[in-house]
Amino acid sequence: MIEYPVSFVGLPIGNREDITRRALAVLETVDCVCCEDTRNTGMLLSHYGIRKPLISLHEHNETQRSPEIAARALAGETFAVVTDAGMPGVSDPGYRLIQELKARGVSFTVLPGPSAVVTALVGSGLPSDAFFFGGFLPVKSGRKASVLQTAVMADHTSIFYESPFRIVKTVETLAGIDAGVPICVARELTKVFETYHRGSAAAVLAEFKAKPPKGEMVLLIGGQNAPRV
Repeated sequence: MIEYPVSFVGLPIGNREDITRRALAVLETVDCVCCEDTRNTGMLLSHYGIRKPLISLHEHNETQRSPEIAARALAGETFAVVTDAGMPGVSDPGYRLIQELKARGVSFTVLPGPSAVVTALVGSGLPSDAFFFGGFLPVKSGRKASVLQTAVMADHTSIFYESPFRIVKTVETLAGIDAGVPICVARELTKVFETYHRGSAAAVLAEFKAKPPKGEMVLLIGGQNAPRV
């Protein structure tokens, strides 16, 4: 089953049953699993009856740990690289390790898996023929307002991750730019309390002020110049 020394494995974003058979086969076969949080990954592996040595690989140690993993892969060990949810390297650890593997000539592959970005895009009902993913929105209000202004004027749908502690203020900023711009806040995707809050920025803001939302969120903005079917 193992064709490459290192496999980057996409994991479920919420519902454990979204894992692929190929992902399970690789996780069962590799020598070691590199993961963002050993506790979270350990529970997932235990759920499927898999026991493997775990190495932590997160934003604070990825630069230091990547050479070790690459060297061990060159020596013959096999690794699966995962994050707590979704795809390694996309707003999650993985990019620095990939650069190290490339520099040392270590072969690697990527196993596709669930994506919060694409799931939210389809569920939002906003135009999906072209879109921009901007990762996490800036924390500083001035920079955030500039990014949101660009998204409002765009000819495509823009997608961002946002903290539940900042989402109300962010939607308020959007409503100040254009109260009628169509947006969607996708919350707790694939989980029990999955919810899509769709409507104008003003309408979603009123909803959130009445009942502030909780959980992991994806913010989608339909650009003013995006084509409408």
